[in-house]
Amino acid sequence: MFRALRGRNYRRWAFADLISVTGSWMQLIGLNWVVLESTGSATSVGLSVLLGTLPSVLLGPWAGSLADRLPVRRIILICQTLHALLAALLALVVWQGAPITAVFALTFASGLVAVFDGPALGRFGGQVVSREDLGNAVALGSVLSSTGRILGMSSAAVLAAAFGSPTLFLINAVSFLAVIVSVLTIRRDQLHPLASSPPERAGVTAGLRYVAASGRLLLLFALGFTLSSLGRNYQVTMAAMSPDATTYGLLSTVFAIGTVLGGLAAAARKTLTVRLLLVVACATSLLQVAGGLVPGMLGFAIVLLPIAAGAVVIDTTMSTRIQLDTADGMRGRLLAVNSAVGAAAGAVGAPLLGWLCESIGAPETLVLAGALTLLMTAFAASVLAAPPHRRTALAHRVLRRPHQTRSHQAATPAGHPHGPVRPGNRPRRRARVRV
Repeated sequence: MFRALRGRNYRRWAFADLISVTGSWMQLIGLNWVVLESTGSATSVGLSVLLGTLPSVLLGPWAGSLADRLPVRRIILICQTLHALLAALLALVVWQGAPITAVFALTFASGLVAVFDGPALGRFGGQVVSREDLGNAVALGSVLSSTGRILGMSSAAVLAAAFGSPTLFLINAVSFLAVIVSVLTIRRDQLHPLASSPPERAGVTAGLRYVAASGRLLLLFALGFTLSSLGRNYQVTMAAMSPDATTYGLLSTVFAIGTVLGGLAAAARKTLTVRLLLVVACATSLLQVAGGLVPGMLGFAIVLLPIAAGAVVIDTTMSTRIQLDTADGMRGRLLAVNSAVGAAAGAVGAPLLGWLCESIGAPETLVLAGALTLLMTAFAASVLAAPPHRRTALAHRVLRRPHQTRSHQAATPAGHPHGPVRPGNRPRRRARVRV
């Protein structure tokens, strides 16, 4: 289950990740509280979240292109230093009682740095472990992220009450030093280098063409968007289902525990396959429908635990397949696209689910959203079960491009696990002999 931890480099990287994630969650809790206390508006909190995620939606492919072309070690060191400076500046701004617009500006700046930081971190994280241990490392990363979330959320309230919100931002600023130290002390001779993109395949356009040429990737991103927007925005639906703040806090704790269990379950598997993703997506969709039908908060909490575990398994499997089933030189751009899809799903799904909860009720929204994600999962499973040449033809029809003839058929990008199957290469059926 913990085989990735056998490597010295990954142990340093994982420990730094835990510290950094804990600090990030402490800052997020403190930031939401500062905005809510200053404005008294939940809409302003939503605006703060939007400002932090908007750069990822707009600039994600460009950031991924840089990660595929430039030394990621240098990008990480620059971005982590900027993160630390921005967190320290945020602490000063809040301590001085500056206008809320200054807080919003720093939130947007942090989101802008995170856009370029994310693909570089993902690409570098793929170098500190072997290809065989990558899935296990991604799963353990989910466990560390969930653990850091629990530690950050639980300690943020205590520290903010004792020393004030600026303390949370200062702690977060110091936490970035852990990543900087780990990058500087990791042994380069034990890294597993990834190939860089050649000049003709560099740039955003090449990355988008790579995605568009693969019906499999398009389908996985579409499935991920649906599951994230309708089946993963539980911060909204949990709030709508909760009668008071105490219940909401308890449900959030249950959800966090479920994410840890899901990370451990993913780490225990030797391989994470698309079939596993589809099975878990189907199960979590059915559980979401059950969550809207089961009576009482206790019943909803019981259903919520496996849903949270399944969400982590889905995210871990998606990230693993994107990294293993694509060319090394495209990994940064694919990770950036995946991050942009997740950010867009949150930006679209959160207000949509909020509106549905107010219009038809929270339980009814869970049933409706679960049914839609179940239908999308069934559609994805039926398409992925089809022969590769049929998936390619479907992708061309969806994109409204004429299906290319055999003589002009585009070559499959390097790294794609399933190339187009030419009709002439398919096994022929044995003719039946009538008697």
